Parts: sequence; structure tokens; C-alpha cells
Amino acid sequence: MKTLTDELLTIQVAERGAELSSIVSNKTGKEYLWQADPVFWKRHSPVLFPIVGSLWNNEYRYQGITYKLSQHGFARDKDFTLLSESATEIRFGLESNEETLELYPFPFILEIGYLLHENKIDVLWKVKNTGHKDMYFQIGAHPAFYYPDFNSEKEKRGYLSFDKKEGVEYILISEKGCVSPDKYSLALQEGLLPLDIHTFDNDALIFEDSQLKKVALLDKDRNPYVTLHFTAPVVGLWSPPAKNAPFVCIEPWYGRCDSVYFNGDYKDKDWIQHLLPGATFDAHYTIEIGLKDKL
Repeated sequence: MKTLTDELLTIQVAERGAELSSIVSNKTGKEYLWQADPVFWKRHSPVLFPIVGSLWNNEYRYQGITYKLSQHGFARDKDFTLLSESATEIRFGLESNEETLELYPFPFILEIGYLLHENKIDVLWKVKNTGHKDMYFQIGAHPAFYYPDFNSEKEKRGYLSFDKKEGVEYILISEKGCVSPDKYSLALQEGLLPLDIHTFDNDALIFEDSQLKKVALLDKDRNPYVTLHFTAPVVGLWSPPAKNAPFVCIEPWYGRCDSVYFNGDYKDKDWIQHLLPGATFDAHYTIEIGLKDKL
């Protein structure tokens, strides 16, 4: 586990999956990132690559060959190599090999970095196509944050706020971890989504078409607790259904799961990313911790 610290926060990152594993306030000692109790969910903040979500029947086709790949891809379970490290920034890398090429037939280098500055963490992604043919991929985030002042005996969990206050639409997981095309209007109250024990009874809420660029988790007094800033075209919101879990995930994605019954070519998946030979994809999102009393 690698540690970065500044005046306000200390974070930890694991070499397995280059996964952000802790965000702690240096003043209060409060932990903001879910600590992976397997009773609810065994991860903290995995990076999803080379797919986001599930494939229909856990398989995909590319150039006439069928491949098997489990939900969210393989990067989250791989040991990354440390590339660089300073007091406030760290970068890890994963390079394709014989094992990955059996699952995913594209040579690549994936870099994941974290930059800590004041009360913010920039999560940095770089994907390079090291092959001689066009490369297709998806990449996404899955950070889980404790609900502020969670009480398992009470239904209310706080609120989510968005940079768009009306006309927000979402889709839902329908079958085998894949989505149906039906769209639903998000019911907001005074521009906010109240969170309670039933918010995620139907699994994740998925927002497409760059509707949202900022999602904030607010406490019960409507104070910002954790805010995510991103440019990803898709974002998912999730907490394990029917488990009364003490956390919520805010997940910026460059991709998403298959639509139900999808049996087309991998390059034709919804929200697929495309890289020419030798080209590089760069993206990032920012986690902002809403410290009430900064040091």
C-alpha cells in the first residue's frame, strides 16, 4: 500500500488494481472511502477496464472470434507496476501480456495515477494502443463513499445534487447485468435526489449523453460531503440493492454494460472508445472532500 499526504488529506493506493483504498481527513481522522467489508461489497474504488459493466452472456465477439470476459474486465484484479512516486502524486502501469491477450486481443499500456492537492484527488487514466491495429476499449471508475452519519436503523441517507436540476433521465439494469432502452425521469425535490434505503431497489441508475458533469453527496443538512467532477459521457449511481449498505458509489464511465440481447461486434458496443495504433487516451476525474473545517 502506498500513501500520499498533504495538509488536509491522507490517501492510500494498493498495487493490486492500482486501487484507491483510503481517503482520511488529517484533522478528524474520518474515513470517506468504503473499507471493503465483503458482507456488502469487497472493493473500495476499482478501475474498470477494458469493459464497464457486464457483457451479454459474459462474452463478446471481435473479427469473428468469441471471447469470454467477466463483469468490469480484468484490470482491477491485476498487480500494477509502480512507475513514479512523490509526496503527493503516484502513478502505476499495467501492460498487456499473453494472459490478457487471450481475454482481450489488443496490446496496450494502462496507466493509473493519483494527484493529491488540498482537499481534492485527481484520478488520472492513460490508455495507449501499443499494437498495429485499431484498439477498442472502455474504462470507468467505481469509488464507494460512506454515507455521512449513517444509521442503519433510519431510512434516510442524505441527498445527491447535480449540475443539472431538471430534465435528467436515466436507464436501468434489466437482465443479466445489461440495460434496457427504457428511459425514466429522475424525480428531484428542490433540485436534489433524496437518498433512502429504497433508492437503489432497482439496482444502478445510469445517466448517459453527458447529462451530468458533477455529482455531490450531501449530508442530511444538505452540506457537501463528497463531490465528483468529471467529463465522462456516462455516470452510474449504485448501492447494493436490499442490503442496507452504508455507502453509495458515484461512477464516471467511458462506456457501460451491454444492452440486453446485444450480439454485435465489440467495436459496435454502446459508448466504446477507439484508439488508432500508437495513439493515447487521457482522461481524469476529481474527488473533492467537503471538509467543514479545514486545517
